[in-house]
Amino acid sequence: MDKVVSDERIKEAVRETYGGIARRFVEEPGLHDAEERSRAGCCASTDAEVESQPQGGCCGQTEVAVESPPQRSCCGSTEAAVECTGATRFYPAQELAALPDSVTGASLGCGNPLAIAELQPGEVVLDLGSGGGIDCFLAARKVGPEGSVIGLDMTPDMIKLARRNAKKIGATNVDFRFGEMEDMPLPDASVDAVISNCVINLSPDKDSVFRETYRVLRPGGRLSVSDIVVDGDLPQAIRNNLDAWAGCVAGALDEADYLARIRAAGFERVEVLSRDYADLEETAEWEDVQVIVAGADGQPLEGEEAQAPLAGAGLSPHDLAHKVASIKVRAYKPA
Repeated sequence: MDKVVSDERIKEAVRETYGGIARRFVEEPGLHDAEERSRAGCCASTDAEVESQPQGGCCGQTEVAVESPPQRSCCGSTEAAVECTGATRFYPAQELAALPDSVTGASLGCGNPLAIAELQPGEVVLDLGSGGGIDCFLAARKVGPEGSVIGLDMTPDMIKLARRNAKKIGATNVDFRFGEMEDMPLPDASVDAVISNCVINLSPDKDSVFRETYRVLRPGGRLSVSDIVVDGDLPQAIRNNLDAWAGCVAGALDEADYLARIRAAGFERVEVLSRDYADLEETAEWEDVQVIVAGADGQPLEGEEAQAPLAGAGLSPHDLAHKVASIKVRAYKPA
């Protein structure tokens, strides 16, 4: 019973945090300036094709951004941040050109799962934790009018935002559904590909997520995800922190454990296609790192208030940067 209660508390914390983000786009469109958008994305690497994440904050709530030389434009000064959102770091500019701020600004992922999904015209795609819909809309272009995309999210406000975005851009082959990825409201063997962007690590029951993913995939179907993993374990102080769960840190598994759970669900050809860490000097101080941690209301905390949970857990900036990675993983259901 305690485990059930704990899992529900985690889900509620995640739901409230991401619901708060969605409501800002639905109810307060005036906040969509460049500074707000820069806070929504990840910050670690120099190239939109390199998903280097120091701590899993790409999911929107716990963000460590390296304030280093100008070439690391996402992670430097406020001026540089104006030019960099989570979306622009991970997707080609031409793919984002026709998408409104309510799509790109609400992009909270840690990579681009579509880069490894190999989607084909006519396929049916399921996006786990679809958020504001960016991966769904980009996938919809790839599968074309003969295909379709299903966005699954457990946060009602995110579903509302995504459906509004779909109408705004005229995406007719995308369907956003409310539900949990541990118990997907889809029939067996009904989709060709499952994608996910920094969401599975949020689940307190990842085994169920991978089993459900296997169930809904057709024989020969594939799973393509960008997600956050850790090297070793995190301090219990972080594991117990609900804000850290909402920020993708506390729920992240050791990479070997993450891959083992995918295999245990029945998948084969499980492969890590990229693994990226932040680049921080061993002597780096907290002053060298911009830390943004969201409070219970979904609003960002900064400075010493944000650093306290991490420093209090005994992690140095260098430790954190080299303990948490963004990976791209692909796996197949046997044909």
